[in-house]
Amino acid sequence: MTDTYARTTSTWRNWAGNVSARPARVASPASVGELAEVLRRASEDGLTVKPVGTGHSFTATAATSGVLVRPDLLTGIRDIDRTAMTVTVEAGTPLKRLNAALAREGLSLTNMGDIMEQTVAGATSTGTHGTGRDSASIAAQIRALELVTADGTVLRCSPDEHPDVFAAARVGLGALGVVTALTLAVEPVFLLTAREEPMSFDRVTSDFDQLVAENEHFEFYWFPHTGNCNTKRNNRSAGPAAPPGRVSGWIEDELLSNGIFQVACSVGRAVPAAIPSIAALSSRALSARTYTDIPYKVFTSPRRVRFVEMEYALPREAAVEALRELKGMVERSPLRISFPVEVRTAPADDITLSTASGRESAYIAVHMYRGTPYQAYFTAVERIMTGYDGRPHWGKIHTRDAAALAGSYPRFGEFTALRDRLDPDRLFANDYLRRVLGD
Repeated sequence: MTDTYARTTSTWRNWAGNVSARPARVASPASVGELAEVLRRASEDGLTVKPVGTGHSFTATAATSGVLVRPDLLTGIRDIDRTAMTVTVEAGTPLKRLNAALAREGLSLTNMGDIMEQTVAGATSTGTHGTGRDSASIAAQIRALELVTADGTVLRCSPDEHPDVFAAARVGLGALGVVTALTLAVEPVFLLTAREEPMSFDRVTSDFDQLVAENEHFEFYWFPHTGNCNTKRNNRSAGPAAPPGRVSGWIEDELLSNGIFQVACSVGRAVPAAIPSIAALSSRALSARTYTDIPYKVFTSPRRVRFVEMEYALPREAAVEALRELKGMVERSPLRISFPVEVRTAPADDITLSTASGRESAYIAVHMYRGTPYQAYFTAVERIMTGYDGRPHWGKIHTRDAAALAGSYPRFGEFTALRDRLDPDRLFANDYLRRVLGD
C-alpha cells in the first residue's frame, strides 16, 4: 500500500478555490480490496476518510484533515449489458471519458448536466442534474451501485439488494461509505436538436409552463440588470446531424462564452459600476442558433471562467414567482451581478435526499465571478429561496443546517438512521456533514 497511501503536506483545493483542506494522508487505491484496507488503517489511526472527485463542488463536502481518497485508479468501464441496457463504470471515471466511450459503443445516457469534468461518483453523490421534462438527474439513472462501508463491507445495492441503501446512496454525500462502482441505464445513441434563442424576461416567465411542457429539455438564463434572457430547447431529432460549424461554434462557445466573458467579468470585478452596461452588451451578443448532435455534445458546454455558485430547487409551481422576486431584489439593491441566473427543471424522483425527491422541481442557480465578494448576493437569494421551501444543491454554497433541512425532506430521518447504522463512529464525517446532517 506504500504506492497508494502516503503522507502529505500539500493543500487540496476545489475547482473554484473557495474550499481548501490539508489532509494527513492521501490514498489512491487501485481496487476495492485496497480501499477497504485504507478504511481499516484510517479507523485504527483515529482518522476520518473522505473520497474526492475533481473538486467541482463549491461546498466542503469532500474536505478532510484525515485521509483523502482519490479515485484516479478506480476508472474505466467494467461491463456493458446490452440486454439490460446498462453500463457499469468505476466510480472515478470522468463523465467526459464515459460519454466518449459510450458514444463509440453507439450508446448514450438519457440526460446529464451542462459540464462533464466531474467523476461519475462525485457527480451523482452530490445530486448533479441537467434539465428535463421527463428525464431526471444522473443519480436517477443509476440502476445499481457498489458501496464500501466503514467496516470494509462491500455492499452491492439495487432495488432488489439492500433497497434502503440504494434509495439513499445514489445521492449519499459521501456520508454512507465510498461508492466504488455505478450501474447506469443507457439507451441507443440518439440525436438532439438544440434551439438557442434570445427572449425577454417577461415573455419567458409568462410562457414558462408552456415552454417546459412543449420541450423535452428547456432551460434559460436571465442576465441581471436587464430584461433579457437566452433560452435553450433540446428535443430528440430524426436527424441528420448538423453540429455547429467549427468557426461559428468556436465563436459562440469559446470566444463569446469563455474568452470575452472572462474579460468582461475581470472588468466588472475591477469596476463594478460598469457591470450593468456589460450585462446589456453580453445579453445581446449571443444570437439565435440551431444545431443537431449526439446528446453529450448538446447537453454540455465548456466552462472555463471560474465562479462560485448557489442553487436551490423549488417546487416547480413556485419558480416564476421566486424568480420575479429575485429580479426585483437585484433592481432595488446596490448589488452588481456579472453572471446570468440559470433556470432548469426536473421531474420528481424517489431518491431519499435528492433535491427533486417527491416533487417536480425547478432549479434557480446564481453565480459570482471567482474572487468577487458574493456573500451579500447569496444571502439575499437564499432568503428568497427558503421562503418557497427551497432545497439547496448539496454541492453548492448554502448556509442551511440539519434542523432546517429536516423540515424540507420528508425522508431526512430515514437517511440519518441509515447513516447511524452504516457509519456509527462517523469515519466519513467532516464539518460540512455535521452541519447538514447533524452528528
